[in-house]
Amino acid sequence: MKKRLVVVGNGMAGARMVEEILKRKRDIYEIVMFGAEPYGNYNRILLSNVLNQSQAPDEIFLNPLDWYIENKITLHTGVKVTHIDRKEKKVYALKLAEGDVPYTTGIPEEADTDFISVPYDEVIIATGARPFVPRIKGSDFPGTFLFRTIDDCDLIAEYAKNCEKAVVIGGGLLGLEAARGLMTHDLEVSVVEAADQLMPSQLDTEAGRILERAMGAMGLRVLTKTMTSQIVQKRGKVSRVVFSDGGVLDTDLVVISAGIVPITEVAQRSGLKVNHGILCDDQMRTNDPDIYAVGECVEHRGVTYGLVDPIWQQVNVLADVLCGVNIDAVYTGSITGTKLKVMGVDLASMGEKETEDIDDEILIYRDPNRGIYKKLIVRNNKIHGAILLGDVDLSDGLMQLFMNEKTLPENRAEILFGAVEGTSLFDASDLPNSAQICNCNGVCKGDIIAAIENKNCSSVAAIGTETKAGQGCGSCRGAIAQIISSVVGEVAYDASEHYYVPGVPLEKSQLVREIRSQKLKSVSKVLAILGEGMEDPTTKTGLASLLKTLWPKMYEDQRDARFINDRVHANIQKDGTFSVIPRIVAGVTTPEALLRIAQAAVKYKAKMIKFTGGQRIDLLGIKKEDLPAIWKDIGLPSGHGYTKAFRTVKSCVGTDFCRFGLGNSISLAEQVELRFQGIEAPHKVKMAVTGCPRNCAEAYVKDIGVVAIEGGKWEIYIGGAAGATIRKGDLLCTVGSHEDVLKYTSRFFEYYREHAKYLERTYGFVERIGIDLLKGILIDDSLGICANLEEKMQEAVDAYQDPWKEAEDPVYPFQFEGPKLIEVLEKAENNG
Repeated sequence: MKKRLVVVGNGMAGARMVEEILKRKRDIYEIVMFGAEPYGNYNRILLSNVLNQSQAPDEIFLNPLDWYIENKITLHTGVKVTHIDRKEKKVYALKLAEGDVPYTTGIPEEADTDFISVPYDEVIIATGARPFVPRIKGSDFPGTFLFRTIDDCDLIAEYAKNCEKAVVIGGGLLGLEAARGLMTHDLEVSVVEAADQLMPSQLDTEAGRILERAMGAMGLRVLTKTMTSQIVQKRGKVSRVVFSDGGVLDTDLVVISAGIVPITEVAQRSGLKVNHGILCDDQMRTNDPDIYAVGECVEHRGVTYGLVDPIWQQVNVLADVLCGVNIDAVYTGSITGTKLKVMGVDLASMGEKETEDIDDEILIYRDPNRGIYKKLIVRNNKIHGAILLGDVDLSDGLMQLFMNEKTLPENRAEILFGAVEGTSLFDASDLPNSAQICNCNGVCKGDIIAAIENKNCSSVAAIGTETKAGQGCGSCRGAIAQIISSVVGEVAYDASEHYYVPGVPLEKSQLVREIRSQKLKSVSKVLAILGEGMEDPTTKTGLASLLKTLWPKMYEDQRDARFINDRVHANIQKDGTFSVIPRIVAGVTTPEALLRIAQAAVKYKAKMIKFTGGQRIDLLGIKKEDLPAIWKDIGLPSGHGYTKAFRTVKSCVGTDFCRFGLGNSISLAEQVELRFQGIEAPHKVKMAVTGCPRNCAEAYVKDIGVVAIEGGKWEIYIGGAAGATIRKGDLLCTVGSHEDVLKYTSRFFEYYREHAKYLERTYGFVERIGIDLLKGILIDDSLGICANLEEKMQEAVDAYQDPWKEAEDPVYPFQFEGPKLIEVLEKAENNG
């Protein structure tokens, strides 16, 4: 008969504990789990994405409810364990009522509720931690929230709809993540931190100051050395916070994110030894031989942990012991390091941030203007601590050197800036199979080798799919690549992940740097000098688009580097005919233009006339040889409905006719469309201008959308989508004139053109970079590049030529000839 294992807690630690047991011996236990939340297990690290609405709650689940059924696990959700009767060997719990907070200290009301009791052979307590709430008068007022669960995110997001200002109490990682989430709800956000710097647990004072400047550039107000003493309400809602020095700050919403404390009440009521956390030995056993504990609720050798890496180490040791895989396995503590992105700013921190030992070496590099700070503390020729802020390119190797306590090279500069000869400072292939490579997901070298040998995984991306390694902070990807190389000899890189185009082994910034420094202005020259002999269509077309962006007036156009659509400026259809879409600026035309279009459709026997979603007219079924003639007869410029470029500006009638109009959307849409017509980009770009928030032109879901609001102002949204992906754009800024709309849309469009991956739409680009960072760069000019962006965009605008003018002067012979003539010419050439 199987022993019964009861797991108290269904968070990341509890669920991972069960996963590791099932991985070792599936049938050793009958497993019963209790979870205070009414869900399966989810990744709490991604809660800020739920709050900022870049991910839906169901996208962060690690184990949905079906997983428990498939693995024959009895899961009690929405149930809070109250105590363990160690004499009777039973676990007692109560069902939480709707609205009860799962991490409160008290026991739920027992009226009309019976205890759930479950007998056990062994228990694992994985109750985690709850938010620390400082002693602040009024912290329970309506409009004050904690930030720990999916439900917290939902409550904050709903309340924020009627707010203009928010205050986050706590300037650590979680506080800044909460602030980032609130800013996406268009709130004016202030962060209040009692210490004299942001992120005091990860950064030293100087790094904290640099981070604070970066946060300020993104529009976040930061108050350090500030203690909150009271939250004041007015008419039943939060209205201001009061500080211990007498200062006040008006607000509509408060989020408290001031750290965490272990949840130990179950252990205390059950007679287990508790200090700051539940006391455990080196095999995660409490003072009761049948009760264990793992995760944030644990105190081991006087230390509690709030990162996932120590939790995975604890779980692995306990799984080995319980399953008999290694009954002598011990957990001796963790050295911790983390790599993360704080509101778009890259950061890596490991070990100690300060030292008073005069024998330690301290290396510091600072570039405050670029927001870069690097610090290395070396003790006994090993990394004792390190901070990388703003530039974390070498963090992978540093993290592995630190975690594995490797000896450092004599030239310390190589550690912070890389070896001149390009060799790696660290080789993961030298580690034993038991060494942990991915700290975020607890994946060891042996797991990676098994995926390579048994699942034929030969790329970093494939290893991530199979084992989850590299899918957290990403700091272990270099080590994964080294392991792959040591096993199969070569790493199969995914071009879409690493290279701008498959045939040139450089990511975009490197490729752009080489093209500019060597003044390469044609696809053939780039391939000859930088390529690897690969001339696939994707490489050529991607390079052609990039070169036209970099050299708008000097680009050497080679038509064989482009798809047929770009060679003949029309969109080929499945029957070999083409569609013709003239530019109808802002969706507004004239009777004369409509008459010409109708006559052309009849003359050239269009098979269909279709109004497009971009307020244009599409003539389908046109023969290739008729393209120049139909363009001449229509008498309008190309609408670029066939290429990766700016397409169109959709508009409503605005103040010209609409009684709800707040702004002249037709005039502005015409200005925007005439400015950007024909400008190429990594992918197609669609825009819209709408005359009021009723959004008739669907501006909220365009790559760039402009919305008129009260007071003669315009909101600019970026990164929207309404195709296979549906996404509301992020608010970039609010401006007061048509000129400012053109200025800020130009800045974003040019920045996207220069920094997006090939075939990356704006919605993916905005999510990848982060709206807060984009605001800092494009609105506040935090990098000092806005003037250059405007200049580059103007160069592109000035270089515009209507491609349909090639009807008069084809670029190459037979450019528009039909297939029959081409066949005759080819036969003649073959016959000499």
